[in-house]
Amino acid sequence: MPYENLLVEASESIALVTINRPKVLNALSAKTLEELEACFREFQHDPNVRVVILTGAGDRAFVAGADINEFADYSPLQAREFSLRGQAFFHKVENLGKPTIAAIHGFALGGGCELALSCSIRIATQSARLGLPEVKLGIIPGYGGTQRLPRLIGKGMALQMILSGEPISAEEALRWGLVNQVVPPEQLLPAAKDLAKKIIANAPLAVQYCLEAIHQGLNVSLEQGLLLESALFGMAFATEDMREGIKSFLGKRSPQFTGR
Repeated sequence: MPYENLLVEASESIALVTINRPKVLNALSAKTLEELEACFREFQHDPNVRVVILTGAGDRAFVAGADINEFADYSPLQAREFSLRGQAFFHKVENLGKPTIAAIHGFALGGGCELALSCSIRIATQSARLGLPEVKLGIIPGYGGTQRLPRLIGKGMALQMILSGEPISAEEALRWGLVNQVVPPEQLLPAAKDLAKKIIANAPLAVQYCLEAIHQGLNVSLEQGLLLESALFGMAFATEDMREGIKSFLGKRSPQFTGR
């Protein structure tokens, strides 16, 4: 379907979603969020989409944050609903059941940083700047930043970023574990697509089970996480892909996975 604020391309089982509002640094307006929700609903049920890459149009920003003009006059109740809606969508991104890669250039601030945090993997250019500057506006991160960031980089580093409100460089983000890889600008999408192809070469259900084991396991005790892992390990043995993977390995040939 056509979108006003998104560009969507799909080929070789990879969906590339570009937030296309470069004049406002790809700010997350209510309309943009609505279109992203619709877009990801389609991906969730489309077997031809195996990996989603998310990026921003232009060369200045991935997403520079939420559209402040839209929420400046919110009441406390409206602000809470605004936060809950964004959280719900970002939860869907994180639990899509398919890997998502944030391809970050320029600014990834506020809601843009939180959107990247909800993705499975983050790749950034050398000029990228990531941060949660909400305290400078007298508010706090509302799209999951206070929860996902400390889980990803640890409490101390997360507190430094959130309480100072200062963005960090791509190299700092790499050292802290906020991004997985830093590349030159011209290599951003090629690097993301190359990683996506490596993921696509593997068994779809096994990839899905790995995502589930990690995401769900982080929210329970180690003992419960291990039980979840063993249950999903057992489920993998009920798939045709498991039998194909073992046969191809023993037969020294490339596997032909079907997602069954």
